[in-house]
Amino acid sequence: MDVHYNPGILQRKPTLMRPKPVERISTPSVDVVIPVLNEAHVLEKSVECVRKYLKSNIHYNWRVVVVDNGSSDGTQEVARTLSERYDDVGFVHLSQRGRGRALRNAWLQSKADVVCYMDVDLSTDLCHLRELIDAIVVEGYHVSTGSRLMKESQTRRCFKRELVSRVYNLMVKAVLFTRFSDAQCGFKAVGREAVQRIVPQIADQSWFFDTELLVLAEKQGYRIKDIPVRWLEDDDSRVKIVQTAWDDIKGIFRLRRLLWKQSFGGAPIYGARKGAE
Repeated sequence: MDVHYNPGILQRKPTLMRPKPVERISTPSVDVVIPVLNEAHVLEKSVECVRKYLKSNIHYNWRVVVVDNGSSDGTQEVARTLSERYDDVGFVHLSQRGRGRALRNAWLQSKADVVCYMDVDLSTDLCHLRELIDAIVVEGYHVSTGSRLMKESQTRRCFKRELVSRVYNLMVKAVLFTRFSDAQCGFKAVGREAVQRIVPQIADQSWFFDTELLVLAEKQGYRIKDIPVRWLEDDDSRVKIVQTAWDDIKGIFRLRRLLWKQSFGGAPIYGARKGAE
């Protein structure tokens, strides 16, 4: 599928998009997406924790959607079993890997008023999930995102990851002139209108998906709420920090070129990219 950037929308001073009245959603629906890759050992426990929280704290129509993207350890079987056991658990299987690919697929298939996602390790405390969702449903924001870098945030992680994260987010601000505080926290929610317009424009299929989502949303005038969170590093994390950081840096400068061309090049930018799903 080709991914296209709409012409004339990526500008330095976007027109703020005002949300429609919240009353238009009579009974809001929410899809909580959990993208997974080789997480058979923790998936059932995590889904049970999320369901328990949602049943006690979220009074909207909700469901949990597990998206397996290319697992080879039995994750698919665990996810399928959970979806058969519970009516409020959905399951999507993709043969190709990529967190961005998993989120793109689940969010565009969803019919929910709000879609959100969290990492399967539940590093972000679930106590923030209600605020994440209410920012869209009640307060009228288009996107809400957890932040580990605000003054009120409580974060515990190793020095290396802390340093990489802070340097990366400073680079995002310096190169792309953004205002949001934390591009990569795995804890985000998006309203249906923004999903339908922004997600098809995102070219990245992996970890940079989060950053690209926020940058494109902000540059097009969508309202974004930063939410300070309590976040605890997962000792079992298998993210390749150096490789991921390098891929993200390349993504930053790809977006910078796009924004520069749109602002100064004069010609519409469509940014077609082959192979996106």
